[in-house]
Amino acid sequence: MQFDENNEIVRLCAEGMELEGQGKKEEASKLFKNAWDKAANDFEKFISAHYVARHQETIEDKLHWDKTSLTLALRINDHNVKGALPSLYLNIAKCYEDLNDLHSAKANYEEALLNSNLLPDDGYGNMITGGIINGIQRVKLKL
Repeated sequence: MQFDENNEIVRLCAEGMELEGQGKKEEASKLFKNAWDKAANDFEKFISAHYVARHQETIEDKLHWDKTSLTLALRINDHNVKGALPSLYLNIAKCYEDLNDLHSAKANYEEALLNSNLLPDDGYGNMITGGIINGIQRVKLKL
């Protein structure tokens, strides 16, 4: 996804990702929450919610933030944002799977697969597609 690096919220999230990469998860989490608090529109809220979700301590809280991010992303008519849909549905599906709500997990994995045409044909796209396919297979075995 390509986003305006001059946007303060995008910058905060990028800085948070750098901190994550350095193993500074608590500091990263604070930046993501700060981004959410400063977000002024659906796009900024979508992106910051996506990163806030990564630092939740419970699956239920992660699911809440992932669903918030998805709801916001669905409101935005931007190709770059639409490209995040497969990943968002994948994250939500995994939460439901971890909560043993297999029917909701299956529905979200399938929605992720339906949107996988929005993924780039690169390592990232292949990773997300692989996660979707693996999730579908895991859930089918459990149902």
